[in-house]
Amino acid sequence: MARSSTRPTSRDVAQAAGVSQAAVSLVLGDKWRGRVSETTAERVREAARDLGYRPNLAARNLRLGHTRTVLLVVPALTTEFFAGVYTGAARVAADHGFGVVLYPSPEGIGPARDPFASAQAALDGVIASSMAADALTAIRGDQLPLVMLDSDPSGSLGAATVNLDIADGIRQVATHLLDLGHRHFLHLAADVPSWTFEVRARELAARLAAVPGTSVRTAHAPISIDGALTAAEAALAAPGPRPTALVCDDDKLAAGAYKAARRLGLRVPDDLSVTGLDDLALATALDPELTTVRLDAELFGERGMQALLAVLEDRTPDAGDIPVELVVRGSTAPPRPS
Repeated sequence: MARSSTRPTSRDVAQAAGVSQAAVSLVLGDKWRGRVSETTAERVREAARDLGYRPNLAARNLRLGHTRTVLLVVPALTTEFFAGVYTGAARVAADHGFGVVLYPSPEGIGPARDPFASAQAALDGVIASSMAADALTAIRGDQLPLVMLDSDPSGSLGAATVNLDIADGIRQVATHLLDLGHRHFLHLAADVPSWTFEVRARELAARLAAVPGTSVRTAHAPISIDGALTAAEAALAAPGPRPTALVCDDDKLAAGAYKAARRLGLRVPDDLSVTGLDDLALATALDPELTTVRLDAELFGERGMQALLAVLEDRTPDAGDIPVELVVRGSTAPPRPS
Protein backbone atom coordinates (compact mmCIF):
# COMPACT_ATOMS: atom_id res chain seq x y z
CA MET A 1 0.00 0.00 0.00
CA ALA A 2 1.54 3.30 -1.06
CA ARG A 3 2.13 5.88 1.63
CA SER A 4 0.64 9.35 1.26
CA SER A 5 2.98 12.35 1.17
CA THR A 6 0.91 13.93 3.96
CA ARG A 7 0.53 12.57 7.45
CA PRO A 8 -2.15 9.84 7.47
CA THR A 9 -5.25 10.40 9.59
CA SER A 10 -7.60 8.07 11.43
CA ARG A 11 -10.04 8.63 8.53
CA ASP A 12 -7.44 7.18 6.14
CA VAL A 13 -7.03 4.14 8.41
CA ALA A 14 -10.81 3.70 8.60
CA GLN A 15 -11.15 3.82 4.80
CA ALA A 16 -8.26 1.38 4.28
CA ALA A 17 -9.67 -1.07 6.83
CA GLY A 18 -13.28 -0.62 5.74
CA VAL A 19 -14.47 0.39 9.21
CA SER A 20 -15.70 3.52 10.97
CA GLN A 21 -13.41 6.09 12.60
CA ALA A 22 -14.99 5.12 15.91
CA ALA A 23 -13.77 1.56 15.41
CA VAL A 24 -10.26 2.83 14.64
CA SER A 25 -10.30 4.86 17.84
CA LEU A 26 -11.41 1.84 19.87
CA VAL A 27 -8.76 -0.46 18.40
CA LEU A 28 -5.82 1.94 18.61
CA GLY A 29 -6.90 3.02 22.09
CA ASP A 30 -6.93 -0.68 23.09
CA LYS A 31 -10.60 -0.50 24.08
CA TRP A 32 -11.99 -2.73 21.33
CA ARG A 33 -12.53 -6.00 23.21
CA GLY A 34 -16.21 -6.88 23.33
CA ARG A 35 -17.01 -4.03 20.91
CA VAL A 36 -15.40 -5.08 17.63
CA SER A 37 -14.20 -8.50 16.48
CA GLU A 38 -10.60 -9.60 16.77
CA THR A 39 -10.46 -9.94 12.97
CA THR A 40 -11.58 -6.32 12.58
CA ALA A 41 -9.09 -5.15 15.20
CA GLU A 42 -6.21 -6.85 13.38
CA ARG A 43 -7.37 -5.32 10.08
CA VAL A 44 -7.28 -1.85 11.66
CA ARG A 45 -3.83 -2.44 13.13
CA GLU A 46 -2.53 -3.70 9.79
CA ALA A 47 -3.94 -0.66 7.96
CA ALA A 48 -2.36 1.67 10.53
CA ARG A 49 1.00 -0.06 10.12
CA ASP A 50 0.86 0.05 6.33
CA LEU A 51 -0.07 3.73 6.31
CA GLY A 52 2.50 4.64 8.95
CA TYR A 53 -0.29 6.13 11.04
CA ARG A 54 0.56 7.49 14.48
CA PRO A 55 -2.21 8.79 16.74
CA ASN A 56 -2.01 12.44 17.74
CA LEU A 57 -1.15 11.79 21.38
CA ALA A 58 -0.86 15.47 22.20
CA ALA A 59 -4.44 16.18 21.19
CA ARG A 60 -5.69 13.03 22.86
CA ASN A 61 -3.89 13.83 26.10
CA LEU A 62 -5.21 17.37 26.15
CA ARG A 63 -8.74 15.97 25.86
CA LEU A 64 -8.06 13.58 28.71
CA GLY A 65 -6.34 16.19 30.86
CA HIS A 66 -3.00 14.33 30.88
CA THR A 67 0.29 15.12 29.14
CA ARG A 68 2.00 11.77 29.89
CA THR A 69 5.08 13.80 30.77
CA VAL A 70 7.15 13.43 33.93
CA LEU A 71 9.74 15.84 35.28
CA LEU A 72 12.96 14.37 36.68
CA VAL A 73 14.69 16.92 38.91
CA VAL A 74 18.35 16.33 39.79
CA PRO A 75 20.83 18.49 41.68
CA ALA A 76 23.21 18.92 38.74
CA LEU A 77 24.47 17.32 35.55
CA THR A 78 28.10 17.28 36.66
CA THR A 79 28.20 13.54 37.32
CA GLU A 80 27.28 10.54 35.20
CA PHE A 81 25.28 9.11 38.12
CA PHE A 82 22.29 11.32 37.31
CA ALA A 83 22.61 10.46 33.62
CA GLY A 84 22.13 6.84 34.67
CA VAL A 85 19.10 7.76 36.78
CA TYR A 86 17.59 9.50 33.75
CA THR A 87 18.35 6.57 31.43
CA GLY A 88 16.61 4.11 33.73
CA ALA A 89 13.60 6.35 34.34
CA ALA A 90 13.20 7.14 30.63
CA ARG A 91 13.36 3.46 29.66
CA VAL A 92 10.49 2.51 31.97
CA ALA A 93 8.56 5.66 31.02
CA ALA A 94 8.83 4.87 27.30
CA ASP A 95 7.46 1.37 27.90
CA HIS A 96 4.33 3.02 29.33
CA GLY A 97 3.91 5.82 26.81
CA PHE A 98 5.44 8.55 28.99
CA GLY A 99 8.20 11.02 28.28
CA VAL A 100 10.71 12.29 30.84
CA VAL A 101 11.96 15.87 30.95
CA LEU A 102 15.28 16.26 32.77
CA TYR A 103 15.66 19.39 34.87
CA PRO A 104 18.80 20.20 36.87
CA SER A 105 17.99 22.47 39.78
CA PRO A 106 20.07 25.64 39.37
CA GLU A 107 20.64 25.83 43.09
CA GLY A 108 21.86 22.26 43.50
CA ILE A 109 19.74 20.77 46.26
CA GLY A 110 17.13 23.52 45.96
CA PRO A 111 14.91 25.31 45.90
CA ALA A 112 14.19 24.46 42.29
CA ARG A 113 12.36 27.08 40.26
CA ASP A 114 9.31 26.13 38.21
CA PRO A 115 10.77 25.42 34.73
CA PHE A 116 7.42 25.97 33.03
CA ALA A 117 4.80 28.70 33.20
CA SER A 118 2.79 26.24 35.22
CA ALA A 119 4.30 22.86 35.95
CA GLN A 120 0.96 21.62 37.25
CA ALA A 121 -0.59 22.13 33.81
CA ALA A 122 2.38 20.71 31.89
CA LEU A 123 3.20 17.61 33.92
CA ASP A 124 1.62 14.45 35.28
CA GLY A 125 4.19 13.93 38.02
CA VAL A 126 7.66 14.67 39.37
CA ILE A 127 10.59 12.44 40.34
CA ALA A 128 13.15 14.28 42.44
CA SER A 129 16.58 12.73 42.95
CA SER A 130 18.80 13.61 45.91
CA MET A 131 16.97 16.83 46.73
CA ALA A 132 16.33 18.57 50.03
CA ALA A 133 12.79 17.98 51.29
CA ASP A 134 11.77 21.62 50.79
CA ALA A 135 13.45 22.07 47.41
CA LEU A 136 10.42 21.38 45.22
CA THR A 137 7.75 23.73 46.46
CA ALA A 138 7.68 25.86 43.30
CA ILE A 139 7.45 22.87 40.97
CA ARG A 140 5.07 20.71 42.95
CA GLY A 141 2.75 23.32 44.35
CA ASP A 142 1.44 20.55 46.62
CA GLN A 143 -0.61 19.29 43.67
CA LEU A 144 1.53 17.01 41.51
CA PRO A 145 2.24 13.36 42.36
CA LEU A 146 5.82 13.30 43.65
CA VAL A 147 8.33 10.48 44.12
CA MET A 148 11.49 11.26 46.06
CA LEU A 149 14.73 9.41 45.36
CA ASP A 150 17.52 9.29 47.92
CA SER A 151 15.39 10.98 50.54
CA ASP A 152 14.35 10.50 54.17
CA PRO A 153 11.29 8.22 53.99
CA SER A 154 10.02 9.45 57.35
CA GLY A 155 10.08 13.15 56.42
CA SER A 156 9.43 13.01 52.68
CA LEU A 157 6.88 15.23 50.97
CA GLY A 158 6.53 12.62 48.27
CA ALA A 159 3.76 10.11 47.78
CA ALA A 160 6.55 7.50 47.63
CA THR A 161 10.26 7.30 48.39
CA VAL A 162 12.83 5.10 46.65
CA ASN A 163 16.28 4.68 48.18
CA LEU A 164 19.55 2.92 47.59
CA ASP A 165 20.80 1.08 50.67
CA ILE A 166 23.45 3.72 51.36
CA ALA A 167 23.66 2.77 55.04
CA ASP A 168 24.66 -0.77 54.11
CA GLY A 169 27.21 0.60 51.63
CA ILE A 170 28.90 2.56 54.40
CA ARG A 171 28.78 -0.49 56.67
CA GLN A 172 30.52 -2.52 53.95
CA VAL A 173 33.23 0.15 53.63
CA ALA A 174 33.79 0.35 57.38
CA THR A 175 33.90 -3.44 57.78
CA HIS A 176 36.42 -3.75 54.93
CA LEU A 177 38.74 -1.13 56.42
CA LEU A 178 38.40 -2.45 59.97
CA ASP A 179 39.16 -5.99 58.78
CA LEU A 180 42.33 -4.66 57.14
CA GLY A 181 43.37 -3.35 60.56
CA HIS A 182 42.63 0.37 60.27
CA ARG A 183 41.66 2.17 63.47
CA HIS A 184 42.28 5.86 62.71
CA PHE A 185 39.89 7.29 60.14
CA LEU A 186 39.22 10.55 58.35
CA HIS A 187 35.73 11.07 56.92
CA LEU A 188 35.82 13.43 53.93
CA ALA A 189 32.17 14.42 54.01
CA ALA A 190 30.16 16.18 51.31
CA ASP A 191 29.32 19.71 52.40
CA VAL A 192 25.70 19.31 51.29
CA PRO A 193 22.76 19.45 53.74
CA SER A 194 20.81 16.44 52.52
CA TRP A 195 19.57 13.21 54.06
CA THR A 196 21.79 10.88 52.06
CA PHE A 197 24.98 12.47 53.38
CA GLU A 198 23.62 12.55 56.93
CA VAL A 199 23.09 8.79 56.65
CA ARG A 200 26.71 8.28 55.58
CA ALA A 201 28.09 10.24 58.53
CA ARG A 202 25.76 8.59 61.03
CA GLU A 203 26.42 5.02 59.86
CA LEU A 204 30.19 5.47 59.72
CA ALA A 205 30.30 6.93 63.22
CA ALA A 206 28.08 4.17 64.60
CA ARG A 207 30.06 1.36 62.97
CA LEU A 208 33.42 2.68 64.16
CA ALA A 209 32.14 3.44 67.67
CA ALA A 210 31.31 -0.24 68.06
CA VAL A 211 35.00 -1.19 67.75
CA PRO A 212 37.32 -0.33 70.66
CA GLY A 213 40.38 1.79 69.90
CA THR A 214 39.02 3.54 66.81
CA SER A 215 38.93 7.26 66.12
CA VAL A 216 37.34 9.30 63.34
CA ARG A 217 37.80 12.91 62.32
CA THR A 218 35.53 14.69 59.86
CA ALA A 219 36.41 17.24 57.19
CA HIS A 220 33.69 18.79 55.04
CA ALA A 221 34.21 19.63 51.39
CA PRO A 222 32.11 20.71 48.39
CA ILE A 223 31.64 17.89 45.89
CA SER A 224 34.48 18.91 43.61
CA ILE A 225 38.02 17.66 43.15
CA ASP A 226 39.55 21.03 44.04
CA GLY A 227 37.34 21.41 47.12
CA ALA A 228 38.25 17.91 48.28
CA LEU A 229 41.94 18.57 47.67
CA THR A 230 41.90 21.64 49.91
CA ALA A 231 39.89 20.02 52.70
CA ALA A 232 41.78 16.71 52.68
CA GLU A 233 45.19 18.37 52.61
CA ALA A 234 44.34 20.50 55.65
CA ALA A 235 42.88 17.56 57.56
CA LEU A 236 45.77 15.19 56.81
CA ALA A 237 48.35 17.85 57.81
CA ALA A 238 46.57 18.70 61.07
CA PRO A 239 48.33 17.98 64.40
CA GLY A 240 47.81 14.64 66.08
CA PRO A 241 47.95 11.04 64.87
CA ARG A 242 47.50 10.89 61.10
CA PRO A 243 44.57 8.81 59.87
CA THR A 244 45.46 5.67 57.94
CA ALA A 245 42.11 5.40 56.16
CA LEU A 246 40.14 8.12 54.39
CA VAL A 247 36.43 7.42 53.78
CA CYS A 248 34.99 9.72 51.08
CA ASP A 249 31.30 10.38 50.50
CA ASP A 250 31.78 10.44 46.73
CA ASP A 251 34.30 9.33 44.10
CA LYS A 252 35.04 12.95 43.17
CA LEU A 253 36.02 13.63 46.77
CA ALA A 254 38.29 10.59 46.63
CA ALA A 255 40.02 11.98 43.53
CA GLY A 256 40.75 15.20 45.43
CA ALA A 257 42.03 13.13 48.36
CA TYR A 258 44.50 11.36 46.05
CA LYS A 259 45.91 14.75 45.01
CA ALA A 260 46.12 15.86 48.63
CA ALA A 261 48.01 12.72 49.59
CA ARG A 262 50.46 13.22 46.75
CA ARG A 263 51.12 16.82 47.81
CA LEU A 264 51.92 15.63 51.31
CA GLY A 265 54.23 12.88 50.09
CA LEU A 266 51.84 10.08 51.04
CA ARG A 267 51.30 7.04 48.88
CA VAL A 268 47.94 5.34 48.30
CA PRO A 269 47.46 2.68 49.68
CA ASP A 270 50.86 2.25 51.39
CA ASP A 271 50.47 5.28 53.66
CA LEU A 272 46.77 5.99 53.27
CA SER A 273 43.84 3.81 52.21
CA VAL A 274 41.10 5.72 50.35
CA THR A 275 37.51 4.69 49.60
CA GLY A 276 34.79 6.36 47.54
CA LEU A 277 31.11 5.91 46.86
CA ASP A 278 29.29 5.76 43.48
CA ASP A 279 31.67 3.73 41.27
CA LEU A 280 31.83 6.38 38.57
CA ALA A 281 34.07 5.92 35.53
CA LEU A 282 36.53 8.08 37.46
CA ALA A 283 37.07 5.22 39.95
CA THR A 284 39.00 3.13 37.43
CA ALA A 285 40.77 6.15 35.90
CA LEU A 286 42.55 6.80 39.21
CA ASP A 287 45.86 5.09 39.95
CA PRO A 288 45.61 2.94 41.97
CA GLU A 289 42.03 2.15 41.05
CA LEU A 290 39.54 3.18 43.71
CA THR A 291 37.82 0.91 46.21
CA THR A 292 34.25 2.22 46.19
CA VAL A 293 30.58 1.34 46.57
CA ARG A 294 28.78 0.60 43.32
CA LEU A 295 25.36 2.23 43.01
CA ASP A 296 23.10 1.03 40.19
CA ALA A 297 21.94 4.43 38.93
CA GLU A 298 19.86 3.03 36.06
CA LEU A 299 17.99 0.63 38.35
CA PHE A 300 17.48 3.57 40.71
CA GLY A 301 15.83 5.54 37.90
CA GLU A 302 13.76 2.54 36.82
CA ARG A 303 12.45 1.98 40.34
CA GLY A 304 11.67 5.70 40.68
CA MET A 305 9.59 5.71 37.49
CA GLN A 306 7.86 2.46 38.47
CA ALA A 307 6.96 4.02 41.82
CA LEU A 308 5.51 7.10 40.12
CA LEU A 309 3.46 4.94 37.74
CA ALA A 310 2.11 3.10 40.79
CA VAL A 311 1.18 6.40 42.45
CA LEU A 312 -0.57 7.60 39.28
CA GLU A 313 -2.53 4.34 39.14
CA ASP A 314 -3.39 4.36 42.87
CA ARG A 315 -1.24 1.30 43.52
CA THR A 316 1.25 0.78 46.35
CA PRO A 317 4.83 1.04 45.04
CA ASP A 318 7.26 -1.79 45.70
CA ALA A 319 9.00 -1.47 49.05
CA GLY A 320 12.62 -2.14 49.99
CA ASP A 321 15.90 -0.33 49.39
CA ILE A 322 18.05 -1.14 46.35
CA PRO A 323 21.13 -3.19 47.31
CA VAL A 324 24.60 -1.71 46.79
CA GLU A 325 27.97 -3.45 46.42
CA LEU A 326 31.47 -2.72 47.69
CA VAL A 327 34.01 -3.05 44.88
CA VAL A 328 37.49 -3.63 46.31
CA ARG A 329 40.35 -2.31 44.19
CA GLY A 330 43.91 -1.13 44.74
CA SER A 331 43.34 1.92 46.93
CA THR A 332 42.94 -0.01 50.18
CA ALA A 333 45.50 -2.11 52.06
CA PRO A 334 46.47 -2.89 55.67
CA PRO A 335 48.01 0.06 57.52
CA ARG A 336 51.74 0.13 58.00
CA PRO A 337 52.89 -1.02 61.44
CA SER A 338 53.45 2.00 63.68
